[in-house]
Amino acid sequence: MLRLGLLSTARINDAIISAAATSEGVEVVAVASRDADRAAAYAAERSIPRSHGSYQELLDDDGVDAVYVSTPNGLHVQWARRALEAGRHVLCEKPVDADPEVVDGLYALAAQRGLVMTEAFMWRHLPQTALLCDLLAQGAAGELRLVESWFSFTLTRAGDPRFDPDQQGGALMDVGCYCVSAARLLAGEPDSVTAQAVLGPTGVDIRVAATLGFSGPVLATLDCGFDLPERYGLRVVGSEATLEVDDPWFGVQPGIRVRAADGSVEEMEAPAVDPYRAQLDDLAGAVSGGHAPRIGRAEAVGQARTLQALRRAMNHDEEDVR
Repeated sequence: MLRLGLLSTARINDAIISAAATSEGVEVVAVASRDADRAAAYAAERSIPRSHGSYQELLDDDGVDAVYVSTPNGLHVQWARRALEAGRHVLCEKPVDADPEVVDGLYALAAQRGLVMTEAFMWRHLPQTALLCDLLAQGAAGELRLVESWFSFTLTRAGDPRFDPDQQGGALMDVGCYCVSAARLLAGEPDSVTAQAVLGPTGVDIRVAATLGFSGPVLATLDCGFDLPERYGLRVVGSEATLEVDDPWFGVQPGIRVRAADGSVEEMEAPAVDPYRAQLDDLAGAVSGGHAPRIGRAEAVGQARTLQALRRAMNHDEEDVR
């Protein structure tokens, strides 16, 4: 069993804890908070064997093989690096960072230490995602022309770190990164981007609309927001058909609708799995089997490069990616 420590008491941890409870390869053995009492209470509530009153204490715990970094975005790099330096494998919550050189440096450090580093884009582990890629590769949509994606919800909690510019907050980094991940998975690395953002009182983007340009020519559009109703979806438009995914990010109700140009519709089924468990199993398999994790170095660096370009392009002219 891969012994996993949780670096923070973030809400997203609950998905990892539930997934580990059904995994045959990963067990959660420790949790850390910057408050010892909070860590102890958190561990007791969730039946986690050990708690630590600082993040460094968790990294010094010899009973921990890997660390899940679920801190706010602005702390990802610092604690992922410290975990690697401490000899721990790292599952870092998405996005690792918006600086491709920094992200590349983390993966280089992992490689030097013989450790696994991977980014926690759980949607990439869904059978539904694999089916979508297969359909596109098999020509089910014809020639790829357009990728459309969206992800939004209403965030009102005062003091939430996603509103903090010093923590790399904003809708793009929180939910828009899923849309960027989808566009890149299906169309490759973009050549250029444009973006417009609405900024909130703290200065972070609370709503973003963007276009990515690819060779081909292929376009991708995305929108995301913190001041919109809960909504998510993905459409892949080709010369002969459109592939529609109603629940691309969580896959609770998986399936792909193939809408042909003549108006006919075919429903394609996909297995329902826990994407967080699949993500943990991928990590465990990479550690024990020595194969690269699904989200490897090139993928994470490419994601950071596009996020960086989009952030620079917000409310400005077209920004080159390469």
